[in-house]
Amino acid sequence: MNKEINIIKIRENGALSERAAQWFHDKWGIPKEAYAESIAECLENKSAVPQWYLAMDAANGVIVGGLGVIENDFHDRKDLTPNVCAVYVEEEYRCHGIAGALLDFVCADMADMGIDTLYLLTDHDSFYERYGWRFLCMAQGDGEEKMSRMYVKEGKRG
Repeated sequence: MNKEINIIKIRENGALSERAAQWFHDKWGIPKEAYAESIAECLENKSAVPQWYLAMDAANGVIVGGLGVIENDFHDRKDLTPNVCAVYVEEEYRCHGIAGALLDFVCADMADMGIDTLYLLTDHDSFYERYGWRFLCMAQGDGEEKMSRMYVKEGKRG
């Protein structure tokens, strides 16, 4: 795949907010209104969190991936904040480094806003280690029977 992918900060591209809310809703099944509300808060630029990002195919403007940064990704470890959430890359675009590019981009962007440590709750194991995330502990997701893996990524500012 030789497609050019652009990573977009929603806070700088408010016209994409409705499309983004629908896309994240379609991927995760969380009410569209929840995404729309968080994205609207992001657009207000009052604080570093929440933030939302999209990976878009430059040739056709299709959303091919995305993620967000929120205070808590619906788990019991309220002390581990902020959280990268809703990480998703469309199946036909996987295995081309898009998730890694999104993760690197969000870490750098958040560091630029003074947030050097991010957390991420997932059921994947070994995926995030590829991108420099470190397993921290198990955490209980809200309404989940099984524990999930909590990862941490500490920035390199200094």
